[in-house]
Amino acid sequence: MGRRGHKPQQGSGNRVRLWGRHAVTAALANPERTVRKMWGTREALAALDLPAEMTVVFADVADLGRMVPGDAPHQGLVIEADPLEDVWLGDLLAQGAGDRRPLLVLDQVTDPHNVGAILRSAAAFDALGIVTQDRHAPPESGALARAASGALETMPWVRVVNLARALEEIAEAGFWRIGLTGHATRTLAEAIGGQRVALVLGAEGEGMRQNTEAHCDELAKLPISGKVESLNVSNAAAIALYAAVSGAA
Repeated sequence: MGRRGHKPQQGSGNRVRLWGRHAVTAALANPERTVRKMWGTREALAALDLPAEMTVVFADVADLGRMVPGDAPHQGLVIEADPLEDVWLGDLLAQGAGDRRPLLVLDQVTDPHNVGAILRSAAAFDALGIVTQDRHAPPESGALARAASGALETMPWVRVVNLARALEEIAEAGFWRIGLTGHATRTLAEAIGGQRVALVLGAEGEGMRQNTEAHCDELAKLPISGKVESLNVSNAAAIALYAAVSGAA
């Protein structure tokens, strides 16, 4: 199972357009990423060590602003690149065999800013990777890459056709699947034991679908105050990752 079928946005043909200093420099540093063309201000480009074969076009701030959506902060740099290659779930699980890094599973989290922020948190807490559905997750895009602040290039992201089947494969690899939901009776800290953990989070508002919950070994909640109903999914993911890493230490 991989991440086939997603379509990059805002690029030429099948290419994806990325912008902003962190997203661009991370893409340039990623040996798995093929950058086809770069636009930038002279000042921003002067700070980069670019390969001689790179196609570079000097542009002013106004020109770059027309290449990105709305008021996107491009910081003087825009690139077009090929999408990243598929990451396969079986390969990721085999790669992580024997370690205790947590895995994140997202059930129909579609907002690119949330998924980008989750990628960033996953990188910060050294997660094994994230798993999403292919059709109900955002594609690679400039907005997602900027929210990820470089983590799009470093954090393995598996897209699967069938999330329930993927959760079964994750269980077979030895992970304890904990679904985060406010109606659980136990807290996440109580649910985390000595085994490898896969944290399953649903979309903000709707939460996990019933079939996704049915494929978790246990449901757990974050011990938040009654003053708020719930947390943004990216905030919840960051807290859950910290709890998982702390529990494994």
